[in-house]
Amino acid sequence: MSISILIAPDKFKGTLTAGEAAQAIARGWAKARPDDRLELLPMSDGGDGFGEILGCLLGTKIQTTKTVDAAHRPIQARWWWEPKSKTAVIESAKVIGLAMLLPGKFHPFELDTFGLGAVIRAAAAKGAKRCVVGIGGSATNDGGFGLARALGWEFMDGQGDLIGRWTELHRLAQVRAPKRRRWFEKLIVAVDVQNPLLGVRGATRVYGPQKGLQTSELAVAEKNLKKLAQTLDGKSKFHLQPGAGAAGGLGFGLLAFLGAHAEPGFDLFASYAKLEARLHGAELVITGEGSLDESTLMGKGVGQLARRCRRLKIPCFGLGGGALGSSSVRRAFKEVHALVDLVGVAKAKAKPAYWLERLAARVAAGLGLDGRS
Repeated sequence: MSISILIAPDKFKGTLTAGEAAQAIARGWAKARPDDRLELLPMSDGGDGFGEILGCLLGTKIQTTKTVDAAHRPIQARWWWEPKSKTAVIESAKVIGLAMLLPGKFHPFELDTFGLGAVIRAAAAKGAKRCVVGIGGSATNDGGFGLARALGWEFMDGQGDLIGRWTELHRLAQVRAPKRRRWFEKLIVAVDVQNPLLGVRGATRVYGPQKGLQTSELAVAEKNLKKLAQTLDGKSKFHLQPGAGAAGGLGFGLLAFLGAHAEPGFDLFASYAKLEARLHGAELVITGEGSLDESTLMGKGVGQLARRCRRLKIPCFGLGGGALGSSSVRRAFKEVHALVDLVGVAKAKAKPAYWLERLAARVAAGLGLDGRS
């Protein structure tokens, strides 16, 4: 008996885009169960791939803008434009992304969000009324300081001298706003995590080490971001808002400097993709990402999709790259499978699409006639 299947993975970070993962799963599944009806829906919760996926759903046109990456090297940054609704989609990972830098070549103290400013200006000059910015996957930890400087904000110490590096923010005494502070009628920040700016769950301590900050450097970075928040925040308390700590505090910067509104990236994707309607037409959902672990259940798209499936009583299979996570992760899905079930980590990373296809075929071959294994 054939069944209807929704294949909706996120990226397998560093190896496959969400689209490539969806295609690999579909190829493997079709080999074992050629009569099943497959619908492919690559997803993103605000990180790498967000612009392309959302742009495809909106029917956008690709734009390019000259700017710089997180290390201030010249680049041509891609963004997406939908003229009828005057909507711009910006993916921060395409401008200041960690994946754009060679591992270990740059230290987070040398990186900032300055390059995003040119893309914001370009979208506004195009006539965008609505702008959606996905901020996951950044290389930075500057609290949006660089972006603010690029848009005309000035930061001064006690002597009135300008501060040009985010690592000098501990000397911050005054912030001077530019004449133009509003760039769009509506600016939405798609966040893939719910962390605040500061503290044990904040940008620096949770995500700083992933970007290259050493344990001995965390207090220094935190001190600078704390001073920025204290000087700028006033009664608004942007630093406490969920998602303020996303992308090294870029979430905070967009809220505080540009008047943005933060929304979970997965919710935005689900809305534009009409996910609820697609789920009602599915008898099985297959999702996945590079690592199915505890972070999967902390607001990430794959975990959110599994929750929706559970609410709708639709079986949801999770496919991952590395070793699977805890029992709570296993309980979140009807079944979980990993590439390391088939092959070693090194070989899986060398040919990820091939092994993901093989994994999907093996899972499909074990499926019963009623759509359950």
